[in-house]
Parts: sequence; C-alpha cells; structure tokens
Amino acid sequence: MKKLLVALLLAPTAALAHTGHGGGAPLVAGLSHPLGGADHLLAMLAVGLWAAGIGGRAIWALPLAFVAAMVAGGALGAAGVGLPLVEPVILASSIVIGAAIALALRPGLAMVLPVIAVFGMMHGHAHGIEGPAQGLAAYAAGFALATAGLHGIGIALGRLPLARWLGAATAAAGLALAVA
Repeated sequence: MKKLLVALLLAPTAALAHTGHGGGAPLVAGLSHPLGGADHLLAMLAVGLWAAGIGGRAIWALPLAFVAAMVAGGALGAAGVGLPLVEPVILASSIVIGAAIALALRPGLAMVLPVIAVFGMMHGHAHGIEGPAQGLAAYAAGFALATAGLHGIGIALGRLPLARWLGAATAAAGLALAVA
C-alpha cells in the first residue's frame, strides 16, 4: 500500500491535463469535460457501480455527494483556490472505488460519503481550473449533468452480474494511468 501511495504521489500530473475544453459554448465544454479524460470517466462510472453494489440509499446518496462536492470543488478551482494532491487523488479515486467494487465492500454511508465527497471535490477542482473564464455557470451545469449521467450508467452496469469484474477493470485501468 505504501508503494502505491508513493507511486501516486510521484505520478506525472502533466499527462492528465485535459486540454481543449475551454473553447466553444460553455455548456458543451462542461458536458464534454468528464468524457475527455479517462481518469474522470473511470471514477464517475465507478461511483455509480459502487452505489449499485451497496444498494439502498447509496444509490442516490453517493452520486449526490459526488456531484455536490464536485460543484463545490469546481467553484474553488475557478476561483483560483489551490488544493493539494488534486491529480493523485483523482487517480486514486478510480483505483480505490474500483477495488471496493471488486471486493464487494459495502461499508455504511457514514464511511463512504466523506470519501466520495473528497474524490468529487478533487475532480471538480480540476474541472474548475480548466473551465472557461466566461459562462462558468453553464460550464458547471454541463459537467454536473454529464457526471450524473455517467453515475446513472454506472448504476445500470452495477446491476449486472459482471459488476465486480468491472470494478476490478476500473481499478486496473486507474493503476495503469497512475504509472503511465
């Protein structure tokens, strides 16, 4: 575990920069941003997968916590407020959530929601930093809608018998991104 943490901290963050989302209509840029980076895409699908795996209130609580924290993180990023370890935590999100799905972990919401919120905050921060100077509200609405849609796809996939395998694949893909 210590080696994984060291690898995440030393992982090159420039490779994860998502360019090309600032031009065009802000809503379209916001909608496309979560789809433009594998690190975001993996984590957002994984939130839905894990929510489905936990079941009950988690089905709505995990996506809601992620999106709410993501919007708050986006506001911080757009305002120029720095947060430490943004890219390593973004990478860790798909690894951690994917592993939790693969292992069929179902902790209580009191344990899961703060973790999901931290991951959402960091993803949002990256969105906010990379967002357009004009039309920030439309951009934020776009990335919130796209994220909610990805969570919904993850929830649908999480109801399939192969959900644990999808979690393992998510963790492996996240790990590959971390060491790339």
